[in-house]
Amino acid sequence: MNHPIRTSVPACPAQLLADAKRPMRTPAGLVGDTPVLWIGEPFTAAGRGFWAKLEGHNPGGIKDRTALHMVRVARERGRLLPGARIVESTSGTLGLGLALAGATFGHPVTVVTDPAIEPLMTGLLTAYGSEVDVVTTPHPVGGWQEARRHRVEELLAAHPDAWCPDQYDNPDNVAAYAPLAHELVAQLGRIDSLVVSVGTGGHSAGIGSVLRGFFPGLRVAGVDTTGSTIFGQPAAPRLMRGLGSSIHPRNVAYDLFDEVHWVAAPEAVWAARLLARDHYATGGWSVGAVALVARWLARTLPAEERIVAVFPDGPQRYVGTVFDDTYCREHGLLGHLPADDPEEIGDPGERTVSRWTRCTRVVDPLAVGGDAPELARAGR
Repeated sequence: MNHPIRTSVPACPAQLLADAKRPMRTPAGLVGDTPVLWIGEPFTAAGRGFWAKLEGHNPGGIKDRTALHMVRVARERGRLLPGARIVESTSGTLGLGLALAGATFGHPVTVVTDPAIEPLMTGLLTAYGSEVDVVTTPHPVGGWQEARRHRVEELLAAHPDAWCPDQYDNPDNVAAYAPLAHELVAQLGRIDSLVVSVGTGGHSAGIGSVLRGFFPGLRVAGVDTTGSTIFGQPAAPRLMRGLGSSIHPRNVAYDLFDEVHWVAAPEAVWAARLLARDHYATGGWSVGAVALVARWLARTLPAEERIVAVFPDGPQRYVGTVFDDTYCREHGLLGHLPADDPEEIGDPGERTVSRWTRCTRVVDPLAVGGDAPELARAGR
């Protein structure tokens, strides 16, 4: 027997659009207002969990926000002339954002990257009209990042009207994330702890500084990768992309962090895969690393603590790496169950870490005099 489906008819048709997004006339309008999802059991301990800000719901990921903002501001200030070329170094995600900004504002884009970029990313960047310039040799000190930056300088010299956002040191990279912080306040009301990956330092500084203005007692946990120099560890070859650095970006707000966690690639893979299987919300290296730390905080902090983890992108880019069994076996990434708790060190330079490790003394490795003063907030 068929039963008729009863629907309520609103008194005013406009009510039908109350929860719908407005139609957009430009692709830039698709950026922002991303959802927040509760991550609980079985990824976390019973009765515990955290909120995940799903930046993968932007067209290209979290860096759509900063690409659009940096380009818009540069145009307003006259630093980026109409129709001039944009040239930038990136491992991929900012490249997608710049392609979006180029389409929005009418600029050709050249993305300088390295051989580790995924074929999917190269294909997407090309499809979106960007030129992809791949460096072939790492810099002897600064690795692939420094080699990419040198190539950017060469391209800027060859194209005098071209402009480089310089995501590593551009304060507009930081300012771009204030709307994301405001979204979180509107969505959750109260936030006690923030877990963010650190690469250029842009979104960690931009989100964290705004949230701390709302919540002075906010705990900020930075998540880096083993082999990264950002927080004072020695440089080493890194498999993970999107977080970590072999240079020292000046956008990193060292005084913002209460603690830093270094996560190894197998640990990030374990977390990213478990999230995908159990929660249908995941991403790549950064998401796995951030989720691992947020999971631990959810277990060890008081149950009433409201924890937010920022997931910078989604899983699509990582189908051939994080989620590919052959790739993971070739790189020894499978079968490594992370420890329940991180190892602890008292100082970033105490020893070289190779697995998930935590430090509550956060310092700027480039502080004057070579003896970096402690910048961590006291009593946390």
